[in-house]
Amino acid sequence: MSSSVTDFLATEARFGAHNYAPIGVVLSRGEGVWVWDTEGNRYLDCLSAYSAVNQGHCHPKILAAMVEQAHRLTLTSRAFHNDQLAPFYEEIAALTGSHKVLPMNSGAEAVESAIKSVRKWGYEVKGVPDGQAEIIVCADNFHGRTLGIVGFSTDPETRKHFGPFAPGFKIIPFGNAAALEQAITPTTVAFLVEPIQGEAGVIIPPAGYFTEVRELCTAHNVMLVLDEIQTGLGRTGKLLAEQHEGIEADVTLLGKALSGGFYPVSAVLSNSDVLGTLRPGQHGSTFGGNPLACAVARAAMRVLVEEGMIENAAVQGARFLEGLKDIRANTIRDVRGRGLMLAVELHPEAGPARRYCEALQGKGILAKDTHEHTIRIAPPLVITSDEVDWALEQFATTLTQDFS
Repeated sequence: MSSSVTDFLATEARFGAHNYAPIGVVLSRGEGVWVWDTEGNRYLDCLSAYSAVNQGHCHPKILAAMVEQAHRLTLTSRAFHNDQLAPFYEEIAALTGSHKVLPMNSGAEAVESAIKSVRKWGYEVKGVPDGQAEIIVCADNFHGRTLGIVGFSTDPETRKHFGPFAPGFKIIPFGNAAALEQAITPTTVAFLVEPIQGEAGVIIPPAGYFTEVRELCTAHNVMLVLDEIQTGLGRTGKLLAEQHEGIEADVTLLGKALSGGFYPVSAVLSNSDVLGTLRPGQHGSTFGGNPLACAVARAAMRVLVEEGMIENAAVQGARFLEGLKDIRANTIRDVRGRGLMLAVELHPEAGPARRYCEALQGKGILAKDTHEHTIRIAPPLVITSDEVDWALEQFATTLTQDFS
C-alpha cells in the first residue's frame, strides 16, 4: 500500500467507529460499472453499494437533475408543498401500480414506517385489540439496523447487547408457506419478507412460494409487505422481484437504487387502506419527500426504464450465472442468482470468502463476502456482455486459486 492509502486507513481507524470491516481499497472516482482508487487502479464494481447504484456510478442524467434542482430548492420540510413531490408521487405510482406513497430517506426508515402503518391498519381497520398486533418475519432476514428492526433479526451479531427489544414479531423459516399458514393468528397484521434474502447470501425461495404466500395473506386478511429495497428497481431482471411470480404485495418498500446512489431516498408504496390510516402529526420526516430527493428519484426511475436497464439485467444476469456455473472449482459449493443478484457459496474447507474477495481485488474486481463463505455479486445494471465475460475470467482464476 502507498503511504496515502495507509494514511486514509489509519485516519479512519483513529476517528471512526469500527462498525465496518471494508476491503482495503480507498475509492475516489466512479463511472458506469467502474471505480478507481486513489492510486488510479481501476476495478469492476460487483457490489453496486448493495444495489444502490443499479444505474451505474455517477449517471450523467441523474447528476444533471440533482445539480439543476440543487440550484433551485433543496429542502422545505413537509410543512410546505414543493413542486417536485407531486410529480414524484405520480411517476412512481404509474411505474409500480401503487395507489399511495409515503416518502422517506433510508431503507430502514421505510421498513420502520411500514411496521407502524400496518400496525395502525390492524387496530383501526382489521379490528385487532390494541397492543396485540403481530407481524410475521423470516429467519435470516435483513431489513436494516434500527433498534426496532434488529429486535426481530436472527443474526446474533446484530442483536448482542442492544436489547431490550420491542415485542410483536414472530419468526418463521424463509421459503416455507406451511410455516406461514401455521403462524397466522387473528392478531396477525402483516408478513414482512424479502423476495430474495440478500444479506443471507442471495437465498431464493422455492418456485411457487410467493404465490402461496399471497393466497394465504389474502385469505387471512394479512398485509403482505415485500422489502424490495435490494431486489427492486431492476436488480433481478424485473422492475420488482414480485413480478417473477405474478403477484402484488399490499405494501412494497423501495430504497437504494431509487436515487441511483446520489442521495438517500426511500418509499413505502401501498393502498389507501394502509397508508390512509396516517393523519397529520402521526408520522413524518424532515427530509422525507424533499425536492432534491424527488428530482433525483424521478431521474433515477426514468433512466432505468428509458435505457433498458431492467431488460439488460435479465440478459446479462443469465450470462453471468451460466458462466459462474461453468467454473469447475473444488471450492464452489453452490452458484445461485436471479438477474444481476448473484452469489457463489464456497465449501467451508475452502476457507473464508473474504480472502477470495481480496484476491479478486488484485485482479480488478470488487466483490463482498457475506455469511463467511459466500461471495455476493451484483454489478450495476449497465454492465455489458464483454464486461461480464472479463469478470468471469477473473472469477474463474480466483476460485481455482490455491491458497495453501
